[in-house]
Amino acid sequence: MGSLVWGCITDFFTYETTKSVVVKSWSVGIINRIVQLLIIAYFVGWVFIHEKAYQVTDTGIESSVMTKVKGFGYHNGQVMDVADYVFPQQGAGVFCIMTKVIITENQFQGKCPESVKMFSCDTDKECHKHFGAILSNGVITGTCLKPSNDSKGQCEIEGWCPAENDSIKISPMLDVNNFTIFIKNSIRFPLFNVTRGNFPSTMTSSDIKKCTYHPEKSPFCPIFRVGDVLNYTGQNVAGLADKGGEIGINIQWRCNLDMNIENCVPKYSFTRLDAPFAKNAVSKGYNFRFAKYYKTENGTDFRTLHKAYAIRFDVMVTGNAGKFDTIPTLINLVAAFTSVGLGTVLCDVILLNFLKGADQYKAKKFEEVSEAQIAASLAQSPDSQLSLKPGIKSSYDSGSISLDTCDQPI
Repeated sequence: MGSLVWGCITDFFTYETTKSVVVKSWSVGIINRIVQLLIIAYFVGWVFIHEKAYQVTDTGIESSVMTKVKGFGYHNGQVMDVADYVFPQQGAGVFCIMTKVIITENQFQGKCPESVKMFSCDTDKECHKHFGAILSNGVITGTCLKPSNDSKGQCEIEGWCPAENDSIKISPMLDVNNFTIFIKNSIRFPLFNVTRGNFPSTMTSSDIKKCTYHPEKSPFCPIFRVGDVLNYTGQNVAGLADKGGEIGINIQWRCNLDMNIENCVPKYSFTRLDAPFAKNAVSKGYNFRFAKYYKTENGTDFRTLHKAYAIRFDVMVTGNAGKFDTIPTLINLVAAFTSVGLGTVLCDVILLNFLKGADQYKAKKFEEVSEAQIAASLAQSPDSQLSLKPGIKSSYDSGSISLDTCDQPI
């Protein structure tokens, strides 16, 4: 029993090596080396150099954006400043520059005719079908208001009167082309506790006042001219001012923290976000409504309604940071060394199936052992070529032959 246990232990603590077959073939050898070279080039060029797989990456960027618009323009005979055309005024990462405003003044709560043509009528019955309509300027009462018996009427609404008429023609404010946008962006990569700002710390206030962003001449200036931003997206003020639109300003941070931290700088890109709807007849452009409320001397509420067409700007911040780390480096090195073995697999497929002499290669690579051969081996017949020499043992794990080191010449 003890010898059996000891035999199991010695069999367990043995080393087995695979049998190698050397094939002297130019074609197979060239294919093998080309495949190995391509795999090595992929891991060195793409995985390690381009993708920097030796680094640990932080994609959880924390960001804060502050914006400020400056400029003056003329709209409907009045001078407009920042307080008039920027909404909201808090200077957030999403803001609008209004280019056209339709104003309906002195609206009081009451009943009046609807201004939209789709609510025209001849009888009260025609207005009943509009009960619950959401496209009207108020609640449809079901009454048809007609100036005279022979004229066309409009359905009556209950709400803020007079009803808004947004079909009037107003020239947009084209001076927005020369307005400027100041963007202040600070970011932090929490994994590495690295914080950065979107313009150099050496830049002074006088430098900021003089500069304007240009992708080549002044890539780190935080002042953007609206006309330039639109041009970078292939748009212009004349095409957007009348109906409005949505423009995206993307600040991308891609930082390699193995290098000097001063090389961690932003890169700006611009796009029109509502491009899929630019040619649509429905929901084209961008507009919204807001009201200013007042009270008469007797305490009655009234308001001035504004329908604003605007260019909306969305400042989006994206990015990641990477730094050398041992664990991803080892993982990708192991993957690279393992993948080099794919060349052997491909060559085996070619040798076993497509080249002349495939049967001979199979005979050398694979050995078949029958029960009769095993019995002859155990009998250790001196005349049998399958008998084993003293000190040579067969492995129970894989059927390969193991050699005792004491039998090897020194």
